[in-house]
Amino acid sequence: MLVWTVFILCVLLFLALDLGVFNRHAHVISVKEAAVWTAVWVGLSILFSGVIYWLYSGELIANVDQLTPVEASIKYITGYLIELSLSIDNIFVIAVIFSAFSIPQQYQHRVLFWGILGAIIFRALMILFGVVLIKKFSFTTYIFGAFLLFTAFKMLFAKDEPFDPKHSFVYRQLRKVLPITNQMQGEKFFVKLRHVKAATPLFIALVVIEFTDILFALDSVPAILAITSDPFLVFSSNIFAILGLRSMYFFLANMLNRFHYLKYSLVAILSFVGVKLLLVHHYKFPEWLSLGFIALALAVGILASLQTKSNT
Repeated sequence: MLVWTVFILCVLLFLALDLGVFNRHAHVISVKEAAVWTAVWVGLSILFSGVIYWLYSGELIANVDQLTPVEASIKYITGYLIELSLSIDNIFVIAVIFSAFSIPQQYQHRVLFWGILGAIIFRALMILFGVVLIKKFSFTTYIFGAFLLFTAFKMLFAKDEPFDPKHSFVYRQLRKVLPITNQMQGEKFFVKLRHVKAATPLFIALVVIEFTDILFALDSVPAILAITSDPFLVFSSNIFAILGLRSMYFFLANMLNRFHYLKYSLVAILSFVGVKLLLVHHYKFPEWLSLGFIALALAVGILASLQTKSNT
């Protein structure tokens, strides 16, 4: 319990420093600044695998699956890569939401900060629920596996239809229960208009992003549970991927159109982890194979996209 408490306190400290020190004043996040913070978060995430090795070397954390330190570290990195790769689609949707509600660039970081804080809470609940299901009802692995294969199939053959947040179910329901204004007053989520408190586009964008993340978590949580059902490994890899999502958004938002083939990388990754879940009671995939496949799928997708871009 001590490890969990320290980890959560560190996450809260990072978030407090982010909003209270490094981004105390609203400003446009440059590509250079975003690149630096992306490198920092990716570096911290990889270095944390060393902390995982140390924790699982002794009796510092409940090792319910009896993992060796090397196995725990590889599972953590594999889970982190899965969550990071599945975040790419999320970044694209966030960019569309900001554009639809005309959110100025200098206020986008504030929306993402509160959105990610909410995402951490929802992910924690979904992870807890998923782990309990797998531990108590082993057949749920087949359900998760089939769901991931269905998601991969749907992603592969789905038509690229434009996403319009203003036509979404969440936005239509918000309009029924909240007064909404197109006016903005700095970073405020609510403004008072004629004695009525109305939600600004910042708040609407925040709520739509929050619900969108929940939908994405329906894919990502089962995907990482295919790698491990160890609660701490699942939670920590998820959290590091989420924490790095903000800077990665500002770094990649204007370059997403270059990575056409990443879609096929995600299809391959979801298919692989889906098959792994379906076969979990019959065949155990080596840890190096899972990590190698996911890393290779991402590398091939990125290189193919860049190569195609350079030839056009």
